[in-house]
Amino acid sequence: MKLLIILDPLESLKSYKDTSLAIMREASGRGHALYVCEQHDVFLRNESVKVNAKKFQFSNTVNWYALNEPEEVLPKHFDAILMRKDPPFDNEYLYSTYLLELAVQQGSHVINNPSAVRSWNEKLSIAKFPQFAPEFLVTSRNGLIREFLATHQDIVVKPLDGMGGSGVFRLTQTDPNIGVILETITKFETQTVMAQRYLPEIKQGDKRIIVINGEPLPYALARIPKAGETRGNLAAGGTGVAQPLTQRDLEIARSIGKTLKQEGLFLVGLDVIGEYLTEINVTSPTGMVEIAAQTSCKPAQVFMQALEGS
Repeated sequence: MKLLIILDPLESLKSYKDTSLAIMREASGRGHALYVCEQHDVFLRNESVKVNAKKFQFSNTVNWYALNEPEEVLPKHFDAILMRKDPPFDNEYLYSTYLLELAVQQGSHVINNPSAVRSWNEKLSIAKFPQFAPEFLVTSRNGLIREFLATHQDIVVKPLDGMGGSGVFRLTQTDPNIGVILETITKFETQTVMAQRYLPEIKQGDKRIIVINGEPLPYALARIPKAGETRGNLAAGGTGVAQPLTQRDLEIARSIGKTLKQEGLFLVGLDVIGEYLTEINVTSPTGMVEIAAQTSCKPAQVFMQALEGS
């Protein structure tokens, strides 16, 4: 197969732990041809979507990779296109989903389905599965968040477009900074945010469950917060510990997985704290390398087997 992977700049990736690169290494080892580009290398010339793609090879040099000169090609030139640009889901990301949706209409196979990525906000999508979610509120009104806090006493507030735990605050009734935190996160009631009831089980880890073509891997990556920290995200200093899925994890993942597959969401990361679903990551979910290092499960291999059979 010829695979195109849309990435952040290669020099910004951590080659030893990046999930996209783990997938690419597995694909290369299976004899597939790899091409890469960045988000703005996808463009529209009149009615036709085009891409400036560079052939990619892993290398043993200091730079760890080698690239050919870019070629302007039609997206359907590739057997599959993997959209792995990291959030935030800003206007530029939104425009990319429109271009990739046109590419699908013109014969391309894009993972994940760009129209589904656009409609499945990673925070708001838990509303599609309220039976698995903790109590939550989505608003820009500080008064409503204060009422939610008064009801639950201990909550987390977070932006709708963040990643890696950025912009996440824990609030209690006794916090002297409630006013300034709410003003900051809602930008004086001009930005919509999510509030969720705080889940003390976060101390045992924020579990990332990877779902591939509707099926969960048998292990989750529990991201355990460092001392004095609320967030378990690895980017916020959390420690990743691979754990077998619990019965509740399986119930959540298998139930949601059916819908994800129907929507064309091929690679998804579910975030579960304790018994509750807190986020559905559809842009560029991570955790494959850590699971592979700690268990007998090889997520990149599972991914490529599923892609080859799709």
